[in-house]
Amino acid sequence: MSEFISTSIPKFTSVLIAISAFFVILALLFAIAGRVDGKKTRPVSLAIFLGPALLLLLAGLVIPGARTIVFSFMNPDSNGWVGFENYYWMTQDPNVKTIMFNTILWIMVVPLFTAALGLLLAIMLDRIKHESIPKSLLFMPMAISFVGASIIFKFVYEYNEPSEVQIGLLSSIVKFLGFTPTDWMLAKPLNTFLLMIIYVWTQMGFGMVILSAAIKAVPSDIVEASALDGAQGWGLFRNITFPMVKGTFIVVLATGVVGALKVFDIVRTMTGGNFGTNVLANEMYSQTFVQFDQGKGSALSVVLFLLVTPILIYNIRSLRKERAH
Repeated sequence: MSEFISTSIPKFTSVLIAISAFFVILALLFAIAGRVDGKKTRPVSLAIFLGPALLLLLAGLVIPGARTIVFSFMNPDSNGWVGFENYYWMTQDPNVKTIMFNTILWIMVVPLFTAALGLLLAIMLDRIKHESIPKSLLFMPMAISFVGASIIFKFVYEYNEPSEVQIGLLSSIVKFLGFTPTDWMLAKPLNTFLLMIIYVWTQMGFGMVILSAAIKAVPSDIVEASALDGAQGWGLFRNITFPMVKGTFIVVLATGVVGALKVFDIVRTMTGGNFGTNVLANEMYSQTFVQFDQGKGSALSVVLFLLVTPILIYNIRSLRKERAH
């Protein structure tokens, strides 16, 4: 105990000193800004308020991103240049081809189901009595980390030999229906889709909340006028509701694509990327921190960045259009 205290106190002291120094410097900057007047007020204020944010952005994002791009052209130890060899390896390695196929599969399936289920739940729960209760329950899984959700689903997908008692929920249901359960995490490509269910379960509540807010923003007079013209059920949804919330639906869809591209926790926790379930983000981690190959890991991260960037740009533009309207 005494050893723990003796090693911990210097660390806490350093943290307290750093926090105190931060607030002292901040107070000095605000004091300087308060004394400046005239034409210099605006540039000084911009420098004080934007300067720290820009420095943090530079130190935490720009510089590490540039270093990653440089490392992608270097050998595993990052001390020698190999050119485009790491990128060429990605086109030739059959395992990487499987990883890319799985990543594309995640992009095609997960966002669509997440957004579609979110929209369906938002419509079903719209304007019912005490709608906040079921919405809170459906949104609750989002408060669980992907690692926590994966541990929960480990028990759902648990498998024992047919002669033994099945404690896994899925295996128990299959056995109850008269079929023989299997080791779900070894069954390819079923295991990949079972991992996708974990992601959809945690994220559909997010889509439901966002789309529910968009549905409530649809002017009631337009809905009432359409109902008087005979629009009901599917026709009302297709011609009135969905066109009004289409922009929000696309934003939820794009957010799901980004999440599916960088999914890591679920695959790492459930299978470790084995049994044909590996994806790009998990392989990037494995190459960097398991194989200790900085070059290949950096090349994979650059590819991941290039895939995510266009979707982020599109998402930002869609949000700006929504605000403009």
